[in-house]
Amino acid sequence: MHDLQLAAGGRLRHLITLAGMPRATIERLLERAEAMRHDSQGGARPLDLLEGRTLINLFFEPSTRTRTSFDLAAQRLGALVINFDIERSSTVKGESLLDTIHTLEAMHCDAFVVRHKESGTPETIARNLRSNAAVLNAGDGNHAHPTQGLLDALTLRRRVEDFSKLSIVICGDIRHSRVARSDVDVLRTLGVRDLRLCAPPELLPQSDAAEFAQCSFVHTLDQAIIGCDAAIMLRLQKERMEAAAIPSEADYFARYGLDAARLARAKPGCVVMHPGPINRNVEIADEVADGAQSLILEQVSNGVFARMAVLAELLERR
Repeated sequence: MHDLQLAAGGRLRHLITLAGMPRATIERLLERAEAMRHDSQGGARPLDLLEGRTLINLFFEPSTRTRTSFDLAAQRLGALVINFDIERSSTVKGESLLDTIHTLEAMHCDAFVVRHKESGTPETIARNLRSNAAVLNAGDGNHAHPTQGLLDALTLRRRVEDFSKLSIVICGDIRHSRVARSDVDVLRTLGVRDLRLCAPPELLPQSDAAEFAQCSFVHTLDQAIIGCDAAIMLRLQKERMEAAAIPSEADYFARYGLDAARLARAKPGCVVMHPGPINRNVEIADEVADGAQSLILEQVSNGVFARMAVLAELLERR
């Protein structure tokens, strides 16, 4: 994947996955995200780094946070944003995805932000481009969600100096979660050694899954959260799992939901994160989601700056 994502000199060419990405590249993106926050005065001041560039959002799955975040990120950098209407496009007439991409390339677009239910679709697009356009993966199947991983790392980075000292639990539907995979990739690269995965057996990946090597597998949240600095709760991916894969929502919450009592088993000040959308009182209790230790809305805010950094890295010098 290095040959696809990184150009000569280590410059980012596409963003498909965080797996195997050099630590220096990740840290450069996180530092640039902080610079974007400062230079834009927290988003109040538009920048013109990408004036004249055109970005097309290709979302083949529903999205609120990610799509809006990319919209705002591109617009605050001065780029033109086109939200491609899948339901009104020629794809419904039988046109192949790559033919659609090549048609849009012919209109001189600079970047495609792609969300798709099939793992590997953004990579396929990137490998078949006929132009110098960039491809950004906004989530593909259960494979990767790299900008979510970056914004989660950015959220933690604003509170800690040394990732190697952190104990973090990721709890929920890990088997079907692209967020879990990208979070593991970025947190491992940044030095987190104690990374715990917690889920019902049916929702844990295979213990020999290469992408989760060196993580600890824990079957109860009561045990997994002990002494943690951060708890990353995941949405149940109901659209990607069999209905029989989990018990009732009430039973799931009783065993794996994060409430105040379970949070008290973590380190004092343990932060709580969730990529959204939240299934309240299934994955996380209201009192925790809205509590003082919750960083959920801060994650949303940081997503804009993380995506501004990626877009600038990809497109500013083009």
